[in-house]
Amino acid sequence: MDERLAEAAAAARRRAERRGARIAAGATELEQRLADLLRGGLVAVDGAAYGEWEETAARMVDAQAPGLAARARELASLRGPGGDRASRLLAECALLHMLNQGFLHLDRLPEPLAATIRTRVGIAVDTAALLASATPVRDHWLVLARSDSDDGRLITRRTWLHGRRTGRMALLLSYGAGGRAPELSPTPGHVLDAGLAYYPAARPLRAALATRHTAPVPVSASASAFGPPPGSDAGQALAAYGEALRDDPWLEAWPVLLGPVIPVPGPDGDWQLADAQGGSALPVDPRIRDRTGLWRLAAISGGHPITVFGECGHRGFTPLATWAPEPVPL
Repeated sequence: MDERLAEAAAAARRRAERRGARIAAGATELEQRLADLLRGGLVAVDGAAYGEWEETAARMVDAQAPGLAARARELASLRGPGGDRASRLLAECALLHMLNQGFLHLDRLPEPLAATIRTRVGIAVDTAALLASATPVRDHWLVLARSDSDDGRLITRRTWLHGRRTGRMALLLSYGAGGRAPELSPTPGHVLDAGLAYYPAARPLRAALATRHTAPVPVSASASAFGPPPGSDAGQALAAYGEALRDDPWLEAWPVLLGPVIPVPGPDGDWQLADAQGGSALPVDPRIRDRTGLWRLAAISGGHPITVFGECGHRGFTPLATWAPEPVPL
Protein backbone atom coordinates (compact mmCIF):
# COMPACT_ATOMS: atom_id res chain seq x y z
CA MET A 1 0.00 0.00 0.00
CA ASP A 2 2.80 2.42 0.94
CA GLU A 3 4.60 1.68 -2.33
CA ARG A 4 1.43 2.35 -4.36
CA LEU A 5 0.89 5.64 -2.53
CA ALA A 6 4.50 6.64 -3.17
CA GLU A 7 4.17 5.75 -6.85
CA ALA A 8 0.93 7.76 -7.11
CA ALA A 9 2.57 10.74 -5.43
CA ALA A 10 5.58 10.52 -7.75
CA ALA A 11 3.29 10.34 -10.79
CA ALA A 12 1.38 13.40 -9.57
CA ARG A 13 4.65 15.31 -9.15
CA ARG A 14 5.71 14.41 -12.69
CA ARG A 15 2.36 15.61 -14.08
CA ALA A 16 2.69 18.85 -12.13
CA GLU A 17 6.23 19.37 -13.43
CA ARG A 18 5.16 18.77 -17.03
CA ARG A 19 2.28 21.19 -16.65
CA GLY A 20 4.57 23.76 -15.02
CA ALA A 21 6.94 23.49 -17.97
CA ARG A 22 4.08 24.02 -20.44
CA ILE A 23 2.83 27.07 -18.54
CA ALA A 24 6.36 28.48 -18.36
CA ALA A 25 6.66 28.11 -22.13
CA GLY A 26 3.32 29.89 -22.52
CA ALA A 27 4.43 32.72 -20.22
CA THR A 28 7.65 33.10 -22.21
CA GLU A 29 5.66 33.32 -25.45
CA LEU A 30 3.41 35.96 -23.93
CA GLU A 31 6.42 38.02 -22.87
CA GLN A 32 7.62 38.04 -26.48
CA ARG A 33 4.16 39.07 -27.69
CA LEU A 34 4.08 41.92 -25.16
CA ALA A 35 7.53 43.09 -26.24
CA ASP A 36 6.41 43.11 -29.90
CA LEU A 37 3.25 45.02 -28.99
CA LEU A 38 5.09 47.71 -27.05
CA ARG A 39 7.81 48.00 -29.68
CA GLY A 40 5.18 48.81 -32.32
CA GLY A 41 3.41 51.40 -30.15
CA LEU A 42 0.09 51.04 -28.39
CA VAL A 43 -1.68 53.94 -30.08
CA ALA A 44 -0.97 52.45 -33.50
CA VAL A 45 -2.61 49.12 -32.65
CA ASP A 46 -5.76 48.57 -34.71
CA GLY A 47 -8.60 46.11 -34.35
CA ALA A 48 -7.09 43.64 -36.80
CA ALA A 49 -4.24 42.92 -34.39
CA TYR A 50 -6.61 41.55 -31.78
CA GLY A 51 -7.17 38.36 -33.77
CA GLU A 52 -3.57 37.47 -32.98
CA TRP A 53 -4.32 37.76 -29.26
CA GLU A 54 -7.26 35.38 -29.68
CA GLU A 55 -4.87 32.89 -31.25
CA THR A 56 -2.42 33.45 -28.40
CA ALA A 57 -5.23 32.85 -25.88
CA ALA A 58 -6.00 29.53 -27.58
CA ARG A 59 -2.36 28.51 -27.23
CA MET A 60 -2.46 29.39 -23.53
CA VAL A 61 -5.41 27.01 -23.18
CA ASP A 62 -3.29 24.35 -24.86
CA ALA A 63 -0.54 25.17 -22.34
CA GLN A 64 -3.05 24.47 -19.53
CA ALA A 65 -2.92 28.08 -18.34
CA PRO A 66 -6.53 29.31 -18.46
CA GLY A 67 -5.66 32.36 -16.36
CA LEU A 68 -3.12 33.53 -18.92
CA ALA A 69 -5.64 32.81 -21.68
CA ALA A 70 -8.21 35.03 -19.95
CA ARG A 71 -5.68 37.88 -19.73
CA ALA A 72 -4.85 37.50 -23.42
CA ARG A 73 -8.56 37.62 -24.30
CA GLU A 74 -8.89 40.78 -22.22
CA LEU A 75 -6.30 42.40 -24.44
CA ALA A 76 -8.17 41.18 -27.51
CA SER A 77 -11.43 42.69 -26.29
CA LEU A 78 -10.23 46.23 -25.56
CA ARG A 79 -11.90 48.87 -27.69
CA GLY A 80 -12.30 52.64 -27.60
CA PRO A 81 -10.68 55.84 -28.86
CA GLY A 82 -6.94 55.64 -29.53
CA GLY A 83 -5.68 57.38 -26.38
CA ASP A 84 -8.12 55.67 -24.05
CA ARG A 85 -7.46 52.29 -25.64
CA ALA A 86 -3.70 52.79 -25.36
CA SER A 87 -3.89 53.57 -21.64
CA ARG A 88 -6.08 50.53 -20.99
CA LEU A 89 -3.77 48.37 -23.09
CA LEU A 90 -0.77 49.59 -21.10
CA ALA A 91 -2.48 48.71 -17.80
CA GLU A 92 -3.43 45.22 -18.99
CA CYS A 93 0.03 44.64 -20.46
CA ALA A 94 1.59 45.57 -17.11
CA LEU A 95 -0.65 43.15 -15.22
CA LEU A 96 0.05 40.35 -17.68
CA HIS A 97 3.79 41.06 -17.56
CA MET A 98 3.77 40.86 -13.75
CA LEU A 99 1.88 37.58 -13.88
CA ASN A 100 4.26 36.08 -16.45
CA GLN A 101 7.34 37.16 -14.53
CA GLY A 102 5.86 35.99 -11.25
CA PHE A 103 5.27 32.49 -12.61
CA LEU A 104 8.68 32.32 -14.26
CA HIS A 105 10.30 33.20 -10.91
CA LEU A 106 8.06 31.41 -8.44
CA ASP A 107 11.02 30.06 -6.52
CA ARG A 108 12.06 33.60 -5.55
CA LEU A 109 8.69 34.60 -4.10
CA PRO A 110 7.16 34.20 -0.63
CA GLU A 111 4.82 31.21 -0.62
CA PRO A 112 1.58 33.22 -0.11
CA LEU A 113 2.34 35.33 -3.19
CA ALA A 114 3.45 32.25 -5.13
CA ALA A 115 0.12 30.60 -4.25
CA THR A 116 -1.75 33.65 -5.56
CA ILE A 117 0.18 33.55 -8.84
CA ARG A 118 -0.44 29.82 -9.30
CA THR A 119 -4.15 30.47 -8.83
CA ARG A 120 -4.09 33.42 -11.22
CA VAL A 121 -2.51 31.41 -14.04
CA GLY A 122 -5.13 28.72 -13.52
CA ILE A 123 -3.56 26.04 -11.31
CA ALA A 124 -6.36 25.01 -8.97
CA VAL A 125 -5.89 23.84 -5.40
CA ASP A 126 -7.44 20.44 -4.71
CA THR A 127 -10.27 21.04 -2.26
CA ALA A 128 -10.03 17.58 -0.67
CA ALA A 129 -6.32 18.10 -0.02
CA LEU A 130 -7.02 21.55 1.40
CA LEU A 131 -9.64 20.22 3.81
CA ALA A 132 -7.30 17.44 4.88
CA SER A 133 -4.40 19.76 5.66
CA ALA A 134 -5.76 23.21 6.61
CA THR A 135 -6.77 24.33 10.10
CA PRO A 136 -10.41 25.48 9.86
CA VAL A 137 -11.41 28.93 11.10
CA ARG A 138 -14.49 28.44 13.25
CA ASP A 139 -16.95 31.29 13.67
CA HIS A 140 -20.61 32.20 13.46
CA TRP A 141 -20.74 33.16 9.81
CA LEU A 142 -23.41 35.56 8.62
CA VAL A 143 -24.40 34.84 5.03
CA LEU A 144 -24.30 38.27 3.42
CA ALA A 145 -25.20 37.63 -0.21
CA ARG A 146 -25.30 35.07 -3.00
CA SER A 147 -25.23 35.48 -6.77
CA ASP A 148 -25.08 33.25 -9.85
CA SER A 149 -23.39 34.05 -13.15
CA ASP A 150 -23.65 32.06 -16.38
CA ASP A 151 -21.08 32.27 -19.18
CA GLY A 152 -23.00 29.79 -21.35
CA ARG A 153 -20.84 26.85 -20.33
CA LEU A 154 -20.64 27.09 -16.55
CA ILE A 155 -22.83 28.53 -13.82
CA THR A 156 -20.77 30.02 -11.00
CA ARG A 157 -22.37 30.59 -7.61
CA ARG A 158 -20.66 33.06 -5.26
CA THR A 159 -21.65 33.16 -1.59
CA TRP A 160 -20.17 35.79 0.74
CA LEU A 161 -19.84 35.26 4.49
CA HIS A 162 -18.79 37.47 7.42
CA GLY A 163 -17.44 36.07 10.68
CA ARG A 164 -18.92 37.65 13.80
CA ARG A 165 -15.93 36.97 16.06
CA THR A 166 -13.06 37.19 13.55
CA GLY A 167 -14.51 39.94 11.37
CA ARG A 168 -13.16 38.05 8.36
CA MET A 169 -14.79 37.87 4.95
CA ALA A 170 -15.05 34.58 3.10
CA LEU A 171 -16.15 33.62 -0.40
CA LEU A 172 -17.59 30.20 -1.20
CA LEU A 173 -17.60 29.15 -4.86
CA SER A 174 -19.63 26.35 -6.41
CA TYR A 175 -20.20 25.44 -10.04
CA GLY A 176 -22.77 23.82 -12.28
CA ALA A 177 -21.91 22.59 -15.77
CA GLY A 178 -24.06 21.31 -18.59
CA GLY A 179 -27.16 23.19 -17.49
CA ARG A 180 -27.03 21.81 -13.95
CA ALA A 181 -27.50 24.14 -11.00
CA PRO A 182 -24.55 24.61 -8.62
CA GLU A 183 -24.63 22.71 -5.35
CA LEU A 184 -26.71 24.14 -2.54
CA SER A 185 -25.09 26.86 -0.46
CA PRO A 186 -26.15 28.76 2.69
CA THR A 187 -29.01 31.21 2.19
CA PRO A 188 -28.46 34.96 2.75
CA GLY A 189 -29.86 36.17 6.05
CA HIS A 190 -28.85 32.97 7.85
CA VAL A 191 -26.14 32.32 10.43
CA LEU A 192 -23.88 29.28 10.18
CA ASP A 193 -21.71 27.93 13.01
CA ALA A 194 -18.98 26.32 10.95
CA GLY A 195 -15.29 25.95 10.25
CA LEU A 196 -13.94 27.30 6.97
CA ALA A 197 -10.66 26.33 5.32
CA TYR A 198 -9.13 29.22 3.41
CA TYR A 199 -7.36 28.56 0.14
CA PRO A 200 -3.70 29.68 0.25
CA ALA A 201 -3.15 33.20 -1.07
CA ALA A 202 -1.36 36.42 -0.28
CA ARG A 203 -4.77 37.84 0.68
CA PRO A 204 -6.97 34.83 1.59
CA LEU A 205 -10.64 35.20 0.70
CA ARG A 206 -11.91 32.08 -1.02
CA ALA A 207 -12.73 29.29 1.43
CA ALA A 208 -14.21 25.81 1.55
CA LEU A 209 -16.81 24.69 4.08
CA ALA A 210 -15.00 22.25 6.36
CA THR A 211 -17.34 21.40 9.25
CA ARG A 212 -20.88 22.50 10.06
CA HIS A 213 -21.43 22.50 13.81
CA THR A 214 -25.10 23.47 13.49
CA ALA A 215 -27.62 23.84 10.72
CA PRO A 216 -27.99 27.39 9.33
CA VAL A 217 -30.59 29.43 11.22
CA PRO A 218 -32.30 32.66 10.15
CA VAL A 219 -30.92 35.82 11.71
CA SER A 220 -34.28 36.49 13.36
CA ALA A 221 -34.14 33.08 15.08
CA SER A 222 -30.51 33.34 16.15
CA ALA A 223 -29.82 33.75 19.82
CA SER A 224 -26.79 35.81 18.82
CA ALA A 225 -29.11 38.59 17.62
CA PHE A 226 -27.15 39.37 14.47
CA GLY A 227 -27.59 42.79 12.97
CA PRO A 228 -25.69 44.48 10.17
CA PRO A 229 -21.94 44.20 10.70
CA PRO A 230 -20.16 47.53 11.19
CA GLY A 231 -19.88 49.51 7.99
CA SER A 232 -17.10 51.76 6.71
CA ASP A 233 -17.13 55.05 4.87
CA ALA A 234 -16.04 55.52 1.27
CA GLY A 235 -12.44 56.32 2.20
CA GLN A 236 -12.10 53.23 4.39
CA ALA A 237 -13.65 51.03 1.68
CA LEU A 238 -11.14 52.30 -0.88
CA ALA A 239 -8.31 51.80 1.60
CA ALA A 240 -9.42 48.19 2.17
CA TYR A 241 -9.41 47.55 -1.58
CA GLY A 242 -6.00 49.24 -1.88
CA GLU A 243 -4.51 47.05 0.85
CA ALA A 244 -5.86 43.93 -0.82
CA LEU A 245 -4.55 45.13 -4.18
CA ARG A 246 -1.08 45.52 -2.68
CA ASP A 247 -1.03 41.78 -1.99
CA ASP A 248 -2.82 40.73 -5.18
CA PRO A 249 -2.31 43.23 -8.04
CA TRP A 250 -4.71 41.26 -10.30
CA LEU A 251 -7.65 41.66 -7.91
CA GLU A 252 -10.75 43.12 -9.58
CA ALA A 253 -12.61 44.00 -6.37
CA TRP A 254 -12.72 43.39 -2.63
CA PRO A 255 -15.81 42.75 -0.43
CA VAL A 256 -16.66 45.59 1.95
CA LEU A 257 -19.52 46.70 4.18
CA LEU A 258 -20.37 50.29 3.40
CA GLY A 259 -22.40 52.47 5.71
CA PRO A 260 -24.15 54.48 6.73
CA VAL A 261 -24.62 55.64 3.14
CA ILE A 262 -27.42 57.04 1.01
CA PRO A 263 -27.89 55.87 -2.61
CA VAL A 264 -28.06 58.85 -4.96
CA PRO A 265 -29.10 58.53 -8.63
CA GLY A 266 -27.50 60.97 -11.07
CA PRO A 267 -29.07 62.76 -14.05
CA ASP A 268 -27.12 60.71 -16.61
CA GLY A 269 -27.91 57.30 -15.14
CA ASP A 270 -24.84 57.20 -12.94
CA TRP A 271 -25.27 56.33 -9.26
CA GLN A 272 -23.32 57.04 -6.10
CA LEU A 273 -23.36 55.80 -2.55
CA ALA A 274 -22.77 58.93 -0.49
CA ASP A 275 -21.55 58.91 3.10
CA ALA A 276 -24.39 59.94 5.39
CA GLN A 277 -22.09 62.40 7.17
CA GLY A 278 -21.11 63.97 3.86
CA GLY A 279 -17.69 64.54 2.41
CA SER A 280 -17.21 61.53 0.12
CA ALA A 281 -19.01 59.01 -2.05
CA LEU A 282 -18.34 55.88 -4.10
CA PRO A 283 -19.57 55.62 -7.69
CA VAL A 284 -21.56 52.53 -8.57
CA ASP A 285 -19.85 50.29 -11.14
CA PRO A 286 -21.16 51.51 -14.54
CA ARG A 287 -21.14 47.93 -15.88
CA ILE A 288 -24.33 47.25 -13.89
CA ARG A 289 -26.81 47.43 -16.74
CA ASP A 290 -29.93 46.38 -14.84
CA ARG A 291 -30.84 49.43 -12.77
CA THR A 292 -33.82 47.72 -11.13
CA GLY A 293 -31.74 46.67 -8.15
CA LEU A 294 -30.39 50.19 -7.74
CA TRP A 295 -33.86 51.72 -7.68
CA ARG A 296 -34.88 49.04 -5.20
CA LEU A 297 -31.91 50.03 -3.06
CA ALA A 298 -33.07 53.66 -3.19
CA ALA A 299 -36.61 52.58 -2.24
CA ILE A 300 -35.29 50.61 0.74
CA SER A 301 -33.29 53.64 1.83
CA GLY A 302 -36.09 56.14 1.33
CA GLY A 303 -33.45 58.84 1.57
CA HIS A 304 -32.22 57.55 4.94
CA PRO A 305 -28.81 56.03 5.74
CA ILE A 306 -28.43 52.28 5.24
CA THR A 307 -25.64 49.69 5.38
CA VAL A 308 -24.79 48.06 2.05
CA PHE A 309 -22.62 45.03 1.35
CA GLY A 310 -20.85 44.75 -1.98
CA GLU A 311 -17.57 44.72 -3.86
CA CYS A 312 -15.34 47.77 -4.15
CA GLY A 313 -13.06 47.86 -7.18
CA HIS A 314 -11.33 50.19 -9.60
CA ARG A 315 -14.51 50.53 -11.65
CA GLY A 316 -16.67 51.44 -8.66
CA PHE A 317 -18.89 49.72 -6.11
CA THR A 318 -21.22 46.82 -6.86
CA PRO A 319 -24.05 46.55 -4.28
CA LEU A 320 -25.06 42.98 -3.42
CA ALA A 321 -27.21 43.23 -0.27
CA THR A 322 -28.54 45.72 2.24
CA TRP A 323 -30.36 45.74 5.58
CA ALA A 324 -33.91 46.97 6.05
CA PRO A 325 -33.41 45.71 8.82
CA GLU A 326 -32.99 42.17 7.32
CA PRO A 327 -30.41 41.49 4.57
CA VAL A 328 -32.09 42.00 1.21
CA PRO A 329 -30.36 40.59 -1.91
CA LEU A 330 -30.23 43.03 -4.80
